[in-house]
Amino acid sequence: MHAVLIGGTGTISTSVTHELLQQGWQVTLINRGTDTPELRELVELGARSLVCDVNDEPEMRELLTSHRELQHVDCVAEFVAFTHEQVERDIRLFLGKTSQYIFVSSASAYAKPARSYIISEGTTLANPYWQYSQQKIECERVLMEAYRKLSFPVTIVRPSHTYDRRSLPLGVHGAQGSWQVAQRMLEDKPVIVHGDGSSLWTLTHARDFAVGFVGLMANTHAIGEAVQIMGNETLTWDQIYSCIGAALGVTPQLVHVSSQMLAAAGPQYDFTGSLTGDKAVSVVFDTTKLQRLVPQFATRTRFDQGVRECVDYILNHPEYQQADPEFDRWSDELIAQLDVFVNHMSAFNAQHHN
Repeated sequence: MHAVLIGGTGTISTSVTHELLQQGWQVTLINRGTDTPELRELVELGARSLVCDVNDEPEMRELLTSHRELQHVDCVAEFVAFTHEQVERDIRLFLGKTSQYIFVSSASAYAKPARSYIISEGTTLANPYWQYSQQKIECERVLMEAYRKLSFPVTIVRPSHTYDRRSLPLGVHGAQGSWQVAQRMLEDKPVIVHGDGSSLWTLTHARDFAVGFVGLMANTHAIGEAVQIMGNETLTWDQIYSCIGAALGVTPQLVHVSSQMLAAAGPQYDFTGSLTGDKAVSVVFDTTKLQRLVPQFATRTRFDQGVRECVDYILNHPEYQQADPEFDRWSDELIAQLDVFVNHMSAFNAQHHN
């Protein structure tokens, strides 16, 4: 069986490539050829890497034409398409050349505000808060129309919050990723948690996700279907941050700030989309469809276990310890302003009580 992965070295796709190789698939990665430890490792394990800018359609068409083994493949998995123009390009490139095309969408596409905290594939797609989600919804629409009108063999996958060893999964962080929050914990500085920390969230280790994803590949029952892939462990955000602190060997100081205030105080971080349009909403996912299509799928990595792997890996790989002084200052300033407000209100209440 031959799979072509467009991307192949991201948070999700690296683990998918590992799983495919372990199951004996022939794997071709198409990406821009950026030399990374992940790409080198996958090539050493047997994946083939072809360098091409997939957004350059003539170049991509020439690549597919010049390699006989790419004339028809069992599965194409698209990890880096975010707009309807990109999936329309893929339809032109792969129609008649693959038995299955898997598009990675997002569980953030589900309706906000949620009508029910239990989310299934039948939940309406509508997110007015986040352009990223709106674009994924439009991609899905285009692909399902191609399935109905052209018999384009699409499968849509909707992940929720998936993580691997290279980054700590958080709700509130800066442009450089999660390390600065971990650094604040290590320095015994308070860290910001959106809301009151009690909203529910699902985190899935990429290793577990990959089992579900590969189980859908070359699966005739998955053609024309949308399937959400995530684990069955649901945590509060306070629990998530506490697990991260425990992995670091500290007890984190958690400061709770409403998502609305975070959006107003930090528009440069797009908290309106990432929080109001996603992480601030309590959800529990119904994975009945996934279990039916991929019976072997299971949550094998609890978050407290997975996050220890993350911390150990990041601490031993300085390249993933990206400092973010701007976010650090922003956090200090916001927390200081909250302290002033709390002290003011305490004095006000004391004065009026007396």
